Amino acid sequence: MNKNHKLIRNHFKKVDSIIYKAMGDLDFNEWIKPQKKKKGSLEHFRALCRNIIGQQLAGKAADAITNRFKKLFTPRQINPKKILSLSDQTLRDVGMSWAKVKYLKDLSQKTLNKEVNFDLIGSFSDEKVIEKLTKVKGIGPWTAEMFLMFTLGREDVFSFGDLGLRRGLEKLYKIQNPTVKQIEKIVNPWSPYKSYGSITLWHSLE
Repeated sequence: MNKNHKLIRNHFKKVDSIIYKAMGDLDFNEWIKPQKKKKGSLEHFRALCRNIIGQQLAGKAADAITNRFKKLFTPRQINPKKILSLSDQTLRDVGMSWAKVKYLKDLSQKTLNKEVNFDLIGSFSDEKVIEKLTKVKGIGPWTAEMFLMFTLGREDVFSFGDLGLRRGLEKLYKIQNPTVKQIEKIVNPWSPYKSYGSITLWHSLE
C-alpha cells in the first residue's frame, strides 16, 4: 500500500467529504501492514490458504483453525506438495469443512500445475488476478478481492459482494439496500484509492 497517507486523505477530502470525515485519525497500517520486502510465491500461496480457511468464519474461529492447520507442518513449510500428501481426514480434523479441504487441495494442485502461477501473479492486473484465482474451486470474487487488497497491496479495490462494505455504506450515507448503480456512484470517485475507502467503511462498523 502507498505509505503517503496524507496524499490519500487529501484525495478523499476533494471527492467525498462523508468518507473523508469517517477516516478521522484511522491508522491504515493497522489494517494493511507495510511490506518491508516483496513477498515470494510461497507467501502468496500461504496467504490464499488462510483466506480459504477463513471464509464465512468469525476472526477467532478462523485463527484457531489456521493455527491448528499450521501445526501440521514444520516451521515455514506450508506448501502445495505437503498439503496434497495429507489425507482429507487429517485436514478435516483441524476444524475446516470438507468443502474447504477440497478447495485447499485444488489450489495446491493448480499451483503445482502452474495454472495459478504465484511467481507471476504480482505482475498481473487486478482483473487478471481475479480471473486466475476464481478458476480454483471455492475461490470467488470476494476471496480474490481480499487477496488483491491485503496480500498484493492493491490500492483500488472495492468488493461489491462484501456485506460489511454494504452495511458501512448504509450507515454513513443513510441509504437502505443500495443498488449496484448507487454504490458505483459513491465509490467510483474514490479511484485510485478505493481500498482505503473500503477500509474506512469496515472501520466505521467497529
